Amino acid sequence: MLLFRGIFCKLGTYFATNRIMKKIVIAFVLVFAVNLISAQDINWVSLEEAQELQKKTPKKIMIDMYTVWCGPCKLMDRITFQNKNVVDYVNKHYYAVKFNAEGNDEVVFNGKPFANPNYDSGRAKTRNSPHQLTRYFGVQAYPTVVFIDEDLKMLVPLRGVKKPQELELYLKMFKNNDHKNIKSQDAFTEYYKAFKPEFTEK
Repeated sequence: MLLFRGIFCKLGTYFATNRIMKKIVIAFVLVFAVNLISAQDINWVSLEEAQELQKKTPKKIMIDMYTVWCGPCKLMDRITFQNKNVVDYVNKHYYAVKFNAEGNDEVVFNGKPFANPNYDSGRAKTRNSPHQLTRYFGVQAYPTVVFIDEDLKMLVPLRGVKKPQELELYLKMFKNNDHKNIKSQDAFTEYYKAFKPEFTEK
């Protein structure tokens, strides 16, 4: 009798432990699934793809000019380009392009070819020669977000790390064409003061 009692006790402990383990595993899987679903990304496309898409459905283009060695670029990737509000707004209203400002890609923009003839493959992971497109847009620091209108004209090179609410102002200003009514620095200052951000910072 004692033998059976001991066996049943061990079996009870085994099944109880298994139930706990199953609950832990299920909880872990659920947390992982929720994180996977909530982790959203901007729909980055190539510069050529953005121009083709623009022909079919006109939208402005947002280009993230970055470099592989740039710490602030990685910071902006993490705090801004992973922000849900930014992701949703950009995916809905823009064509987004990530462009290595010191890379060696050959691209065509507005019918004109651009390359990086002074690119040094030995310095692929550190500072390199600026790409011709980088010079064309007048980019001198990284990160810089370049906004392009529906006619492939540059609106502004927005220099430096921008938090979600800081980028929000420009995203909405250009999307709504409010920039067309801003003719001076004073007018922009008034626009800036009146702007009410809606994006969260996380």
